[in-house]
Amino acid sequence: ENIAEHSYQTAVLAHALALIRRDVLKLPTPDPDRCAVAALYHDASEILTGDLPTPIKYYNPEIKTAYKQVERVAGERLLNMLPPELRASYEHDVLEDDEALAPIVKGADKLSAHIKCLEELKAGNLEFSTASAQTLSALEATGREEVRWFLDNCLEPFTRNLDQL
Repeated sequence: ENIAEHSYQTAVLAHALALIRRDVLKLPTPDPDRCAVAALYHDASEILTGDLPTPIKYYNPEIKTAYKQVERVAGERLLNMLPPELRASYEHDVLEDDEALAPIVKGADKLSAHIKCLEELKAGNLEFSTASAQTLSALEATGREEVRWFLDNCLEPFTRNLDQL
């Protein structure tokens, strides 16, 4: 998948997670629309940096910290390409610095990665079996109730083929 496909799916999932948290679980949540917009831009810096594979990105704290700095510089560079009148409107989404939205967007990002693994496995690509198990484990480890609810109630159709839908 490309960054556009991933960002769109992450935005849809972030919106869904926020709705689940608010409407199903009756828990405080950031505005679902804001979550969707933040997710839409969550990987904007990768336009300049490219994507670094997760096992490398999180290999050790030094690499993780350095890559976060690279993403920040890339995000600031993107913002500086905008007309000054628009920069403030995009800043929090491009720099991913709204802490209230971060858990929802992070959960949606992990769900998107897991769904990608499921799609690859469904297509017979067994190279994704380990990644599928790892992403599911990471999702379960978040402790986020809306993620758990999504896994229990919404994930199964992603494993079906078109004839089964």
